[in-house]
Amino acid sequence: MTALLRDVTLRDGLQLTGKVLPTEQKVDVVRRLLAAGVPALEIGSMARPDLVPPMANSLELIAALTPDELAKCWVWVATPRHVEKAAAAGARNFQYCFSVSDAHNKANIGRDTETSVAAMPEAIRLAEEAGGAIQLCLATSFTCPFDGPVDPHRVLAIARDPRTEGATDIVLADTLGQAHPGQVSALVTAVRETTPPRRIVFHGHDTWGMGVANTLAAIAAGAGMVDGALGGLGGCPFAPGASGNTASEDIAFATRPDWFTPATLASLVGLTEELLAELGEPNRSRTAEGARSKAEAFDWVIT
Repeated sequence: MTALLRDVTLRDGLQLTGKVLPTEQKVDVVRRLLAAGVPALEIGSMARPDLVPPMANSLELIAALTPDELAKCWVWVATPRHVEKAAAAGARNFQYCFSVSDAHNKANIGRDTETSVAAMPEAIRLAEEAGGAIQLCLATSFTCPFDGPVDPHRVLAIARDPRTEGATDIVLADTLGQAHPGQVSALVTAVRETTPPRRIVFHGHDTWGMGVANTLAAIAAGAGMVDGALGGLGGCPFAPGASGNTASEDIAFATRPDWFTPATLASLVGLTEELLAELGEPNRSRTAEGARSKAEAFDWVIT
């Protein structure tokens, strides 16, 4: 299992909580995750603060981090202007996101999918001018909360569109957590075999209990990065029926990256428990639950 884990707690994880964590607390979360060995993070969003209040201090967070830290951090953007603002604060990695489904794109960022595609060349230009990288992130790659199943050919058409060239990665998001491993494997394989070469990222949710299974299916089919959030926190405020992300702890326990040890797990579980207690959110990580069990003969149990 060689895919990098990207923890998205500070963006996708927080956006449904309704609470703005202080900038200094977000900085602490970033530094504790990086110190644990997590190789990549998604730390904030340029979404309008009145629509997604927990993202209100994203620019302040970017400005508080060092260039070395920001090299491992991604910021959600939906317009060229978002790229400009984030780059001015110091961001260098941009996740340009829109929905494959027109209905969800209109609900999420206020325009149809074609308008988002048409603006992407300018977003790519601005990211390159800043010396950064930009991802093509396709929300609702599998199902839409308003229109139902999404035709895979629509995903492939966007991935092949010349206006999306220049993206270093393509993110396939199971926004509602309704996909199953066969679907994930088929779509990742089709993107890998029939669209321009770039790293494939899988972003999964655990709404129907398939989060880890779908993540493993994506990796087996060729995904080079996978997303998770501490304790399974998160969901999309503009996607009825979406629940938390696949838990970062569960992904790490399943894939066993080199940086992940029993001590690392203990540090992640401690951070998760602190954060979720403050937010008043449940811990959905089965690995965190197991780590607090009484099976003390197992090295991964926290004693």
